[in-house]
Amino acid sequence: MAAALATSFFTAAALGAAPAPFPAVGSVVVDFTPPWLREWVVGQFGTSDKTVLFVCLGATLAALGALAGFLERPRLPLGSSVFLLCGALGYAAVWAEAPQPGWRSLFAPLSAVIVGVTALRFPLGLLRVRSSSEPGGPEGVPLSRRAFAASLMSLSASGAVLAFATTKIDRLRSLGSERAATLLPRPTSPAPSIPNGATAPEAVPFVTSVQDFYRIDTALATPALSREAWRLKVFGMVANPLELTWADLAAMPMIERAVTLTCVSNEVGGDLIGNAVWSGVPMALVLAEAGPLPDADMLLSRSVDGWTAGTPLSAVRDGRDAMLAVGMNGEPLPFEHGYPVRQVVPGLYGYVSATKWVIEWEITRFDRSKAYWSTRGWSERGPIKLSSRLERPGGSVRAGRVVVAGSAWAQHVGISKVEVRVDDGPWQEARLADEYSADTWRQWWFDWAAEPGNHTIACRAYDREGRVQDGRRSGPAPDGATGWHEREIQVV
Repeated sequence: MAAALATSFFTAAALGAAPAPFPAVGSVVVDFTPPWLREWVVGQFGTSDKTVLFVCLGATLAALGALAGFLERPRLPLGSSVFLLCGALGYAAVWAEAPQPGWRSLFAPLSAVIVGVTALRFPLGLLRVRSSSEPGGPEGVPLSRRAFAASLMSLSASGAVLAFATTKIDRLRSLGSERAATLLPRPTSPAPSIPNGATAPEAVPFVTSVQDFYRIDTALATPALSREAWRLKVFGMVANPLELTWADLAAMPMIERAVTLTCVSNEVGGDLIGNAVWSGVPMALVLAEAGPLPDADMLLSRSVDGWTAGTPLSAVRDGRDAMLAVGMNGEPLPFEHGYPVRQVVPGLYGYVSATKWVIEWEITRFDRSKAYWSTRGWSERGPIKLSSRLERPGGSVRAGRVVVAGSAWAQHVGISKVEVRVDDGPWQEARLADEYSADTWRQWWFDWAAEPGNHTIACRAYDREGRVQDGRRSGPAPDGATGWHEREIQVV
C-alpha cells in the first residue's frame, strides 16, 4: 500500500494534470463532513486539522493493505480487488476535485493499482518458493519470516524514497523560484507606519509573522499556480465581463493596509486569528470596471481548487479596504496563503470573503447562488463578531504585580474599551494600546495585584458603536462563537 500511495503521488506530480488520489479523497471527506464534526475537529486540533485527517487516512490505507495481504490466495486473489477498489475510489475523488478533469486524471490511480497489486503479489510469491537443489529432497522450504519481512521493508523503503522524490518534484512545480524573483508593485497608497504604542506589554506581536499566521482552508494539496497562468474572470450580472491577467493587475493602483483576519471556526480565546500587512488592488476598482447590475448583491468568488465564497457586494463597495492581495508582510504571498492572488476583506470571516488562489468572480444574488460553506449549514454573510481574548499570563505566576494582556477586535468598527474581571469581583477597565485602525485588532493590558491562590480572569470588549461583547457561550457554527474568554491562573 505504501508503494502504491507513493506511486500515485509521483505520477500526479510528474503529469501535473490533476491532484493525487490521496489528497483528493481527503478533500471529498472534508466536503461531506458535517458542520458539527468539522467544528469539533478544528476546535480540538486547530491548524493541525489537515495533519489529523492525513494520519487517519493513512491508518485506513494501512489497514486496507493488511486486509489485502490476508485475503490474497493462490487461486483466489481477493487481495488484489482491494487495490482495484481503492483505485476506483481514488479516481472518482480526483474526477470530483480536479478543476478540469480529463483522461489524464486516470494515470495516477491506475499506476497506483498496478504497482500496488505487483507489490502485493511479489512477497507472497516469495513465500511460495520451494528449493529443489537436492535430488530426492523435500519439495521445498518456505521462505523464512526474516526474509519475508526484509522484502516488505525494502518495498516500504522504496515507497518512502519515491515519496521524498515526489516532494522535491512538487516543490519544483510549486514555482518557488518564480515567487522568490517576484517584485511586488510599489503601492500608490502605502500603509501608515505602526507606532510603538500599538503593542501592549506582554501581548503577542502586533503584526503576525507569516510563519505564525493561521491557515484554515479545504485545500489538502497546496495549489501551484504561476503568475503567467493566473487569470481572473469576472462575469455574471455585469455590464462588461472581464478577464484580468497578472500584468493587468500589476498595472493597476495598489494599496497597502494592515488588516486582521479571523476564521469563523475560531473558538472563544482561540488562535485562528492574525494581523498582517497586505498589499493589493482594491476590489472596488475591478468591480467598477465590470459594472455590476443594480439588483446584484453577491460576489461569488472561486478558487483554482473549486472552493467558493459568497461575499456581499456592499462590503466591497462601502469604502473598506477590500483587496485582491498579492503581498503579505512585505513579500509575495506564500503558497499556503494564496500565491499569486487572494482576497482580503476587512470585517468578514474568511469563509465568506478570503478566497485564496482566486480565479473567478461571478456577480450574482444570494437568492440564486450558494457558496461552499453556506450549503453546509453556515450563515451566508459572516460579519466578524466583537470579541477579545486573554494572552498573558498563563498557568502559574508569582504573587505581586502581574500584567494581564490580550487583544480585542471589532473589524471595520473599532474597539473603544476593554474590561477585566478577577474571580467574582467587579469589571475593571483595562488600558488600551494605541489604535492603528478600525480594521486591526487593538491590544490592551491590565495591572493586577495578584494574591496567592487559584483565580479566574475574564475579559470583555466594547466597540465604537457602544455594543458590548456578548457573554453568552455558543460554538462557532453557524456564524461565529460568542462568550467571554476566561483563564484559570494559579498564584504562588
